[in-house]
Amino acid sequence: MENRKIQTNWNVITGGPCTGKTTLVDLLAKRGYKTTVEFARHYIDMQEIKGRTVEEIRKNKKEFQLNVLKMQIAKESSLDPHEQVFLDRALPDAMAYYQFLGLKYDDILLEECHKYAYHKIFILDRLPLTNDYARLEDESEQVRIHNLIISVYESLHFPLVHVPVIPPEERVDFILKNI
Repeated sequence: MENRKIQTNWNVITGGPCTGKTTLVDLLAKRGYKTTVEFARHYIDMQEIKGRTVEEIRKNKKEFQLNVLKMQIAKESSLDPHEQVFLDRALPDAMAYYQFLGLKYDDILLEECHKYAYHKIFILDRLPLTNDYARLEDESEQVRIHNLIISVYESLHFPLVHVPVIPPEERVDFILKNI
């Protein structure tokens, strides 16, 4: 595996379930910044349009993770590394979810997670858990996923910035001041 990374001007907004990632990415988009969607939710939405239930979609964990990973890879490979972009999760998040689910890493996962050098990783501090149609984890799983995400990004030696729990607009201001 090649160790050289493509240096990017991409900032990752991440954290466990229910940390406010999508809210912040939406606010950044409203302020005119280029952003990406969160692909697990996007994949679920696309499959539901095809008539599948969330339970059917998530039943095969490996297939679900691999399909989400492929969407993330396609998106990141289409981005200009020099353009400032805020990603709602990034490829290394998949490593945390694979660990959480007890899945063996795919070669493509390892290769892609070592491909890009992200500018900064913004880890959002946890908010109270609220479940919806796509978010099914309980609080202990939320904490475990959150900690795995931090561990993965630390192991890849990316610059981390922890974003405190403050009102969403103030979180956006905090992120923009810490780029």
